[in-house]
Amino acid sequence: MKMSLIPGEVSLAQFEGIWRGNDQIELHANVRSAIDTAASLVHDAANGDVAVYGVNTGFGKLANVAIDPEKMTKLQRNLILSHCCGVGEALDTQTTRLMMVLKLLSLGRGASGVVWETVDLIVGMVNKGVMPVIPVQGSVGASGDLAPLAHMAAVMIGEGEACYKGTVMQGGEALAKAGLVPVILAPKEGLALINGTQFSTACALAALFNAWRNASASVVTAALTTDAIMGSTAPLVDEIHTLRGHPGQIAVARGQRAIMQGSEIRESHRDDDTRVQDPYCIRCQPQVTGAAMDLLHYAGRTLTIEANAVTDNPLVLVNEGRIVSGGNFHAEPVAFAADQIALALAEIGAIAQRRVALMVDPSLSFDLPPFLTADPGLNSGFMIAEVTTAALMSENKHLANPCSTDSTPTSANQEDHVSMAAHAARRLMRMNSNLNVILGIELVCAVQGVEFREPLKTSLPLQKVITTMRETVAPLAEDRYMANDLEVAASMIADGELLTGFDLPEYILGQTK
Repeated sequence: MKMSLIPGEVSLAQFEGIWRGNDQIELHANVRSAIDTAASLVHDAANGDVAVYGVNTGFGKLANVAIDPEKMTKLQRNLILSHCCGVGEALDTQTTRLMMVLKLLSLGRGASGVVWETVDLIVGMVNKGVMPVIPVQGSVGASGDLAPLAHMAAVMIGEGEACYKGTVMQGGEALAKAGLVPVILAPKEGLALINGTQFSTACALAALFNAWRNASASVVTAALTTDAIMGSTAPLVDEIHTLRGHPGQIAVARGQRAIMQGSEIRESHRDDDTRVQDPYCIRCQPQVTGAAMDLLHYAGRTLTIEANAVTDNPLVLVNEGRIVSGGNFHAEPVAFAADQIALALAEIGAIAQRRVALMVDPSLSFDLPPFLTADPGLNSGFMIAEVTTAALMSENKHLANPCSTDSTPTSANQEDHVSMAAHAARRLMRMNSNLNVILGIELVCAVQGVEFREPLKTSLPLQKVITTMRETVAPLAEDRYMANDLEVAASMIADGELLTGFDLPEYILGQTK
């Protein structure tokens, strides 16, 4: 069954499905009329006497240069080829696919003036797996993601490079092998393809989906750590959080409280515990991670709007019968959303790192052995694993500095304020990977800590987590080569395996209506 997409109405859950899966897609049949009408208006403008930016004129600072009608096709082709200036590694296939779908949705709103055959080619490329090779560096997120989208458009005209069935080849060859035919760009079509925020938005969405897994997993690892250090669940009492009112804080407290329900470890120290309060990394977990989740929800709303938006220029206002220049290609909303995701990732990692530090410190861990090893001194245990979390936490703090404030003029000062949305979105992949490792190390440390509390057991849900992890990561009885273990634990976080079987509140999982 094909996923039928209605431009302007695609949900965040659908975008995640497109990114994680390979379902066939199609545009809803009702959109063709608006697309054809807009294309007709562009055709008339191209053959008229009035200068219309990007239709019968040059681009950017060259907008005052008129173009002869017989050269308009070459104008659009030249635009694509001249803008293929991206550098760096190639964007991953799944995010490239999502980027193409976002461009399809933008064109499908019927305000860009492209012909149906151009739209249909994008559908064919997505469904048959012709993925343009998109260098990730070269966009400042201003007049659209010009360079990345030009590399996509280059394949559509038979140029550039594409990956087809696992092999990188010339764009025209990839289309031919898939049974597709390159397009000859009509007036404005090149501009419509490369103006837009689809690269930045796709990268930010992919990061958001991974961020939700990290944020959700941190609720589970924090619960394990709380039992490992015999921490209190009193700070999770619902009324504390409802008195404040923030939805993320309330959801995290409820989720963690439910996960820990029935823990023998917790029941063993309800009375006669000499500690009055736990450190903030335990006691304030709902406040910190909950606030981070609120930021992720904000980012999700912004990116859902942007992913459904028309962001090229000029726009064809079908109802008014005219073509108007504007600035929807400026990716400031995406840059802000990406900066918010970065802050959330950095803070989830910062508080998780302090929980790891808590567990390995015998002065704070409530009688756990130093560095979680039964024979400290001869063995270093998790000493350097904790240092690794500190290194990655610090790296994420550096990466969390805002990109949206780093504007720089480009294009002979015509584009004199830019968003840096591409930078803001791309760095999130690295931040998510770092957080996977921080939480993975917290997981292995917390499991080891809980096992030191035997014969007391943690809750049944958390006991299942321990059983799952012990299938691939053995207890650290004595020092051994640990890098592989940490990689496995990080993969459990990244793949969502840690969340299997948990009935967490929808708000924690990012599934708001």
